Amino acid sequence: MFQHFLTLQQVSRRQISSTVRRHMANKVPDKQKLFQEANGVPVHLKGGVGDAVLYRATMSLTVVGTVCVIYELLKAAVPQKKA
Repeated sequence: MFQHFLTLQQVSRRQISSTVRRHMANKVPDKQKLFQEANGVPVHLKGGVGDAVLYRATMSLTVVGTVCVIYELLKAAVPQKKA
């Protein structure tokens, strides 16, 4: 029984110590070149399609929220008629 425990301990040490670290490439210089490029595109849209989708979704939610707030304020300002 003790021999099995020692074998398991050695195997677990080997697996943990032999893991390979993944080296990530530094993408910062590429992103800096992209965002500093003078191509007439606003900085909040230079990231590509994902930025455009997020921008449009944010603007849509802002407009819908503003309309809902104005509606609720008008509804609160006008007294309800009692039947």
